[in-house]
Amino acid sequence: MPSDQTSEPKRVHRDDVRVVIVTGMSGAGRRTAAHALEDLGWYVVDNLPPVMLPSLHSLVRSKDMTRLATVLDVRSRTLFEELPGVFAELEAAGTTPEILFIEASDDVIVARQESSRRPHPLQGDGRLLDGVRRERELLATLRAAADLVIDTSRMNVHQLAARVSHAYGGDTSDRLRVTLMSFGFKNGLPVDADMVIDVRFLPNPHWVPELRPHTGLTRPVSEYVLRQPAAGPFLGQLETLLDTVAEGYLTEGKRFATIAIGCTGGKHRSTAMAEELGRRLRETGVPTKVMHRDVGKE
Repeated sequence: MPSDQTSEPKRVHRDDVRVVIVTGMSGAGRRTAAHALEDLGWYVVDNLPPVMLPSLHSLVRSKDMTRLATVLDVRSRTLFEELPGVFAELEAAGTTPEILFIEASDDVIVARQESSRRPHPLQGDGRLLDGVRRERELLATLRAAADLVIDTSRMNVHQLAARVSHAYGGDTSDRLRVTLMSFGFKNGLPVDADMVIDVRFLPNPHWVPELRPHTGLTRPVSEYVLRQPAAGPFLGQLETLLDTVAEGYLTEGKRFATIAIGCTGGKHRSTAMAEELGRRLRETGVPTKVMHRDVGKE
């Protein structure tokens, strides 16, 4: 976990064991993420006391295993007191733990908890929403330190599993994995984005009657957007930007980048630009997943 000091040592993975801590809001999908990691071949332990993590790490390394994940359900402040020491011990052993934080909005979590007819673990004698807000406060430090945040408010379990698979599947080489997410500003900013790109400077196909019913996933809309004089140079600059920050991200131990590309409604310009940028990145060997948050919500 980050310290309160103004400067921190750079986060470099030196050990051959990759450690991921899965945490986040109750009802957001921690268990689904853990199951997805298991399906990818990770050794997953649920609710392991943090103080036991260094010992488990040593055991896993002695067995020539390379991927370890533990689900952390933070229900008491004592866990926060243990974590800095645990992180320091793992760092000394040559491993920088990664944090996967599963997020969802308050209203979505309340709806999920109510549908499951289970009380929130921190609800006590208060309202369910009180428990959600208390947990969000307790987890604020972990969320701020997270290497990857996934907001499941608009996802089903299959979409969450696909995001986890993209981030943690395949080999363990140090290669930045990129998720491109198109969205509409009218529906709010994605809370899990590392960068937000605004493409509303491009002409809007919404005002072209024959294009209005279609999305940027169709050829006519895509061609209309991409042939705009500014589209090509803008995409080229985005590629350069990502190439510039990728090395720094990896040096700091950040293996993932979620780039949100937005237009007004998330239907035309953002989807076309996200698809084209994804194509370009994949051609250069960058593992890239493209998803469209708001398509179909017009």
